[in-house]
Amino acid sequence: MTDTPTPDELPADPVGGLVIGPLLRHVDETSATIWVEVVRPGTVTVRAHEHVGSAPTFTVHGHHYALVDVVGLPPGAHLPYEVHLDQDRIWPPPRSMFPPSALRTMDFSEPLRIVFGTCRTSVPHDRRTNHRYGVDVLRALALRLVDGGVPEPIGTPKEAASGWPSLLLFLGDQVYADETSDAMREHIAHNRDITQPPGEELADFDEYAYLYRLAWVEPTIRWALSTIPSAMVFDDHDVRDDWNCSQVWRDQMQATQWWQGRIVGGLASYWIYQHLGNLSPAERAQDKVWQQVQEADGADAGPILDEFAAAADADPLTYRWSYRRDLGNTRLVVIDSRAARVTAEDERAMIDPLETAWLDEQLTGGHDHLLLGTSIPFLLPMGLHNGEAWNEAVAGGVWGKRAARWAEVIRQGADLEHWAAFQRSFRQVQEMVASVAAGERGPAPATVTFLSGDVHHSYLFEADLPTGPGRSRVLQAVCSPIRNPLPQFARFVTATLAYGVAGAAGRALSRAARVSTPPWTWHTVEGPWFDNALATLDIGGRSATMAWETAVEGADDDHLLWCPVGRARLS
Repeated sequence: MTDTPTPDELPADPVGGLVIGPLLRHVDETSATIWVEVVRPGTVTVRAHEHVGSAPTFTVHGHHYALVDVVGLPPGAHLPYEVHLDQDRIWPPPRSMFPPSALRTMDFSEPLRIVFGTCRTSVPHDRRTNHRYGVDVLRALALRLVDGGVPEPIGTPKEAASGWPSLLLFLGDQVYADETSDAMREHIAHNRDITQPPGEELADFDEYAYLYRLAWVEPTIRWALSTIPSAMVFDDHDVRDDWNCSQVWRDQMQATQWWQGRIVGGLASYWIYQHLGNLSPAERAQDKVWQQVQEADGADAGPILDEFAAAADADPLTYRWSYRRDLGNTRLVVIDSRAARVTAEDERAMIDPLETAWLDEQLTGGHDHLLLGTSIPFLLPMGLHNGEAWNEAVAGGVWGKRAARWAEVIRQGADLEHWAAFQRSFRQVQEMVASVAAGERGPAPATVTFLSGDVHHSYLFEADLPTGPGRSRVLQAVCSPIRNPLPQFARFVTATLAYGVAGAAGRALSRAARVSTPPWTWHTVEGPWFDNALATLDIGGRSATMAWETAVEGADDDHLLWCPVGRARLS
């Protein structure tokens, strides 16, 4: 496959009137939403043959955005489109080396293909950088699509999708606000004193706006996002490592002079750059923050977003970042497992009470497949799960105050803050999932599958629950990273500890801290794998298969080679 030559440097000027975009976001059978950031206020129009949609821009801290809904589209459409800012055509760029960007609607009578992954750093695509970070698998996927190549389905054509992804699902760490690239650090240093906190980390909304620009304007990535529908959710590095892992962590952050600017900028920018596009036009119209921004009527809505973001951080009950997509007879529920946390030690929960009740309502039978997107894995290796449960108990005081202080140090140092470290929520969700799988909430889906990332390796686990007619297979599929691999030594340590030493040690520690045994256990089906990867989930009726793939450099700089990592039949 030819790797189309593209500049690695951030363009000095936007493409036409575009700063970022266009991004093809929410898509259903008859509508498609295009997201853009543009250079000035105006009216943005999207034209796809006779189908036209327009929307005025809105302004936040001097940046101008629009979401344009094109409605009345036929199912299964593939309609090339143009974007205009007032009378100026701003997309596609002149002399584009890529195929035309297209509005691609869903056709739920056809198989479904979801490509997912997490953890992507935005660094150049030369050999030197690839040696450190590996090939950007998202960019490699785009180049394969440009060349007309697609992942091979598992099984027969009737059982699996053949061709274009129906959806790109990004499950966290789309940007790194705390581990910045050379280009981001150069931008920060040009605008403020990096010897003062937060140093080379992000400080505010404007820096987030530049970070998203670095992540999404490389030409190949830009083209991919313009023509493949996408859904997203944040994880910790979108804000900061260990975000909301504990009340101690929150208190430490709030004691700094810079944290308030970071969290306000992070949540406000996430709402604009990622969250809005997850919503259907009808859902967006009901969003209270969107309503306030629209009522600003062209005035800068920065203060509105700042107030909203501060309130959402202070009290997770004020806003729900989670969302649901029904993709034909497959239900996708994307769970906010970061901002919805309750961190007070006597009330610790991965998701707050309202979020828990909402999730409970979404977990029903009657679907061919139920997909639960959560940035951090619901199921970890059993030993590591037990270790995190032990750590939560000790940090909560079961062994006294001195041990609690040490447990908190270990928690933050070793990133012990997954679902296992929020045992109350973990057990609640286990019970919900078990009841769905047993057919107690309507006809059981063929599979209930958690889709996750975060841990910088990939694997497939299966729950030890009864299987057979009328019951679901319960699985945990992890794909991480897209581009941010662990060094070789860290891979060895992770594999040794998580899949070896932690087994017996975790069981012993959790028993010593009087942690109850989980309602059900689980085991490894495939993995672990440590390469950069994207996972492809193919669904055809009640059949489902999954493949993990990576990409490596070929004989010269102009070629990338796809390599299978693992594959499995889910149902």
